[in-house]
Amino acid sequence: MPFEVFLLVIAAAIVHALWNTLVKTDGDRLSLIKIMSATQIVVSIALIPLVDIPPAASWLYIAASAALNTGYMLLLRKAYAVGDLSLIYPLARGVAPLLVALTSIALLGESLTLTNKVAVLLIALGIISLTLTRSSSGMADTRAIMLALATGTCTAAYTVVDGLGARTAGSAHGYMVWLSLVTSVLIVGIVHAQQRGQRPTISPRTSRAGIAAGIMSYGGSWIVIWAMTKAPLALVSALRETGVVFAVMIGALVLKEAVNLRRLASIATTLTGTTMLKLGR
Repeated sequence: MPFEVFLLVIAAAIVHALWNTLVKTDGDRLSLIKIMSATQIVVSIALIPLVDIPPAASWLYIAASAALNTGYMLLLRKAYAVGDLSLIYPLARGVAPLLVALTSIALLGESLTLTNKVAVLLIALGIISLTLTRSSSGMADTRAIMLALATGTCTAAYTVVDGLGARTAGSAHGYMVWLSLVTSVLIVGIVHAQQRGQRPTISPRTSRAGIAAGIMSYGGSWIVIWAMTKAPLALVSALRETGVVFAVMIGALVLKEAVNLRRLASIATTLTGTTMLKLGR
């Protein structure tokens, strides 16, 4: 993986952890998601004149990814409503690298070195093991765990679809802008339908958080889609999910969540995999 791609995907992982923290900590998640998506509509419309329209062959991928991304956002909102950030985020993001790696190797014919395979496995195990640092009562929340796993499955699916779609489009930039527009319109429409008959009072904090989350998510997704045209899908997916480490750091430093030795060991495992991923050839 080229060094500039490595650095940018790490940056995308940090940004992803930040906007997920905004979603989790806001009291009106549905309105925040609506504002987040509306912000992305505005950004996409402003960028359309600057990018090419994706070729016809890539629109099937755009449609599939839009549906998967919409499912991801709605599942994420439900998961955060019933589970903590330190449970949902690691589990939802941890299953994705393994699923993407298996798919890209078995179905797409991508090849990874032994070092890269071990790195992907370490990253996934480190991320998933973060959930084991919770109390037994937290782990007993079957609904939260199932929602997190469903969210992670959507993540893996749209990662593979986007990788193929961007490659088919020939330009990650045009693919990203049009995908974001279609996805955001779909999410806003669904959220509006869910809020039909309601007149929610949206606080200034939710509005600011929604706009910030929209911009951060847009930039992070753009980087990842571009990176998947430059490096194997499995490596990009695994590296992006190191955002879990940054989420734990945010929880400890900002939200004052406890960090014990087992959680530090999980982080160390993830960082070891990340280092191997960068050094592996």
